[in-house]
Amino acid sequence: MPRFEYKVVPAPSRGIKAKGVKRAEDRFALALATVMNEHGAEGWDYIRADILPAEERSGLTSKQTVYHNMLIFRRELAEPIEDGTEDQVEAEDRLALAPPADMAEETGDQAMDDAAEEPDTAPEPEPEAEDSPPLAAQ
Repeated sequence: MPRFEYKVVPAPSRGIKAKGVKRAEDRFALALATVMNEHGAEGWDYIRADILPAEERSGLTSKQTVYHNMLIFRRELAEPIEDGTEDQVEAEDRLALAPPADMAEETGDQAMDDAAEEPDTAPEPEPEAEDSPPLAAQ
């Protein structure tokens, strides 16, 4: 079964000026074709364009969701060696992705949810004996 690696790049947001290209739509098409041809020359196949949300800071304390146009490319990886040598391990290490830094930190709501799921391991206090007389002050 073939294995692929993927590359996601931002779509151009402006057109490219060129001789004979007058309209804004044509300039944008030229910019898009240039990005696609550059990646195609490197062996990447164009898959699709997606609009993806991203949470970004807005000021000191607030956040807002912005949308980015992304181009997705893929290319086939060389077949791994079946005997499990270092080449296969290196290819897998190259593909491994670390989680984003903002996802690694827990928010307060997540910490509260995690605490609610954990069983309470503290021993219950013993009830006081009712039949013992109160201590008299001397």
